[in-house]
Amino acid sequence: MIRNPVPWPDGARCAACLTLDMDAESILYLAHPREAHSMVSTSSMLRYGPDVAVPRILDTYRHYGIRQTFFVPGWCAERYPYAVEAMVQAGHEVAAHGYLHEHPNKLSDAAERHALERTLAALTAIAGTRPSGWRAPVYQFSHRSAQLLLELGFAYDASLMGDDVPYLLETPRGRLLELPSHWGMDDWPPFLHSAELGLEMPIQSPSGAWQGWWEEFEAMWEYGGLWIPVWHPFLSGRLARWHRTHRMLGRMLDKGKVWFAPLREIAAHVQRCIRDGRWSPRIAQPEGPAPSR
Repeated sequence: MIRNPVPWPDGARCAACLTLDMDAESILYLAHPREAHSMVSTSSMLRYGPDVAVPRILDTYRHYGIRQTFFVPGWCAERYPYAVEAMVQAGHEVAAHGYLHEHPNKLSDAAERHALERTLAALTAIAGTRPSGWRAPVYQFSHRSAQLLLELGFAYDASLMGDDVPYLLETPRGRLLELPSHWGMDDWPPFLHSAELGLEMPIQSPSGAWQGWWEEFEAMWEYGGLWIPVWHPFLSGRLARWHRTHRMLGRMLDKGKVWFAPLREIAAHVQRCIRDGRWSPRIAQPEGPAPSR
């Protein structure tokens, strides 16, 4: 069903990376800059991510001996440097996710560039290495994002939903590697309920959410795809939910032939396959600006 699967390393049937977007209170300060300091309950929910969930998540990764990717807004890295430092010390990738979780497609050209440059500076200073990848907050990729990422030296993007395997985005600056996911792999629909954030979903049980993600994984394993959940520590890092995840990771590893790796390593492998002629990706054109009237 996937016509052009990537040849994954060591005969793996699929590649997998549990990506965690550590948004913390950035989403609250973006939505309510004047009132955020008084929204104590919502703040406590969001702070659960760096303070409680991230150490728990790192313990699971250590238990199974896998390394994965965290996407972190620059503002969150500055506010919670100890969480970012713990990720790096454990060998995980820290990638970019906006500065204050701003939506790039709502910004001017100059503002989007400034947010990217500020994010790069913050993450490089705290993580000690320049980020290789980026995910647009809430997937709000703009018509200029791909070209800006190439100009600033990013190796990949993980914002779009256009395939089951990596593909290339054609821009005037060159081609950018896209590592896609989709809303069915996101934990906001099953878990996020917050009146103050304006998102009140019917909360699913951990087993109910994982049933869908497991079926997504089984399909990727069967056909050679790329399995990228888009989760958030303050949501999926909650005790019962991460307990389920810990068990499911063991089940995935027992199934075998799954290549768990940070996205930067998946991106590097895909680029090597392209250069060596072992694999040819689909090339897509990002949407351009709206036509003038």
